Amino acid sequence: FNLLPKLTAYENVELPLIYRNVPHKERKKSVEESLRLVGLEDRMHHRPSELSGGQQQRVAIARAIAGSPPLLLADEPTGALDSKTGIEVMDKMKELNALGHTIIIITHDLSIAEQAKRVIRIQDGRIVEDRGSRA
Repeated sequence: FNLLPKLTAYENVELPLIYRNVPHKERKKSVEESLRLVGLEDRMHHRPSELSGGQQQRVAIARAIAGSPPLLLADEPTGALDSKTGIEVMDKMKELNALGHTIIIITHDLSIAEQAKRVIRIQDGRIVEDRGSRA
């Protein structure tokens, strides 16, 4: 999840915003809101070693959404997680999508792909299937 082990969840989410020179007050609001959206407001002062794999994944998601990007890329977002935590992470992805975030998930897991509104299947570098919403 590329979290810095010496930083808390809050600090891991905040760091990219510091690099972007986001003012402190705006940064604080964005970090807290992002951690709340992924259900980690009560764990924000914990370091990665004090968090489960699913919680670490959700910190990474919070870090990705804190800057309000127009597009989120998620490469195998549940690949290293147990099935229960994978379900939780996908539920969060769906919630974020419902809030207006465009999310592209790259996966080999058909059960994950089936949860998407649109699926584009690529084989040997060519699109072989494109099904679902185009809105």
